[in-house]
Amino acid sequence: MNKVLSTWFRRYLSHPEAVALLIIFITTIIIFKTMGQVLTPIIFGAIIAYLLSGVVQKLQRWHCPRLLAVSLVFSLFMVLLLLTCLWLLPLLWDEMVNLVTEIPAVFNNAQVSVFKLHEMFPELISIKQLQQGVLQITTYLANFGKEVVTFSLTSLFGIVTMGVYLVLVPFLIFFFLRDGRDIMKWFINFLPAKRHMLEGVWYELHEKIHSYIQGKIIEVTIVSVVTMIAFGVLGLRYAVLLGALVGISVVIPYVGIVVVTAPIVVIGLIQWGWSEHFFYLMLVYAIIIVLDANVLVPLLFSEVMNLHPLAIILSVLFFGNIFGFWGVFFAIPLMTLVSVVVKSWPKENKEYG
Repeated sequence: MNKVLSTWFRRYLSHPEAVALLIIFITTIIIFKTMGQVLTPIIFGAIIAYLLSGVVQKLQRWHCPRLLAVSLVFSLFMVLLLLTCLWLLPLLWDEMVNLVTEIPAVFNNAQVSVFKLHEMFPELISIKQLQQGVLQITTYLANFGKEVVTFSLTSLFGIVTMGVYLVLVPFLIFFFLRDGRDIMKWFINFLPAKRHMLEGVWYELHEKIHSYIQGKIIEVTIVSVVTMIAFGVLGLRYAVLLGALVGISVVIPYVGIVVVTAPIVVIGLIQWGWSEHFFYLMLVYAIIIVLDANVLVPLLFSEVMNLHPLAIILSVLFFGNIFGFWGVFFAIPLMTLVSVVVKSWPKENKEYG
């Protein structure tokens, strides 16, 4: 047994770069698990600055001074952030509030639609089963109403925290953009002198994740806008809110779209019942999903992500269990990190052993 462990250690952990990579990986997990909430604004600032750094570098290649490039990119980001906070978020909030206040009426309409379904297909479900289902949903909605009241009373701290983040994160983004290279040089001082493997891992990871996140931002924007317009043309209520949810759902492959489909179906049925209008809604929604999966995704992510669908689902479950919501949100980049590290991991150190 000792010989097996010794052979395994010599094969996979005798290389200084492998040890450094393992220490970085373990330290990162410990920091996220113990100080994740405290570091949230720093993490957000670093991620956004990382995405914007590509634009800064392009401006520099066009002979724009770095400080001017950083200032221009940061100013554009702040304009977009202000537009989002002053226009889009209030619009989404209004639709969400309207939806919550109309839940009783929505439920009554849903009962009518369900009992009509029984009249159309009496062999599928009995009246007794429908009544039991209605009772369960009524109980759930009553509990949900209590939770909403409790949340509204205890969420003041969360609102204050969000306000602090909105002030703090932009400052962090600016400083990360301006001083990012100096921070990287400082960090590199802690790595081994010979770091060819680590540099290779960083280069491949940088190329894949940068392209992936930029592609996802474009995909979310296109899917959200197209869905909002399509639902608005059809006359669906809460079109902006549902369109935004559909756009966000593409960040979590397979799982997200399943979760978001349910409210679209429910609201469509409540508004139109089992009519032609409802089936037009489902047809348009299906076309958007198919075009996204078969046209937009291959166009944006060709050769960027080479992960099996099963690996994607497992990564969502695994990282979601470790890091919660943000683990689900960043499951694909994290799985890409693991894939690149495993592929590049040095075996049996001949140079150092």
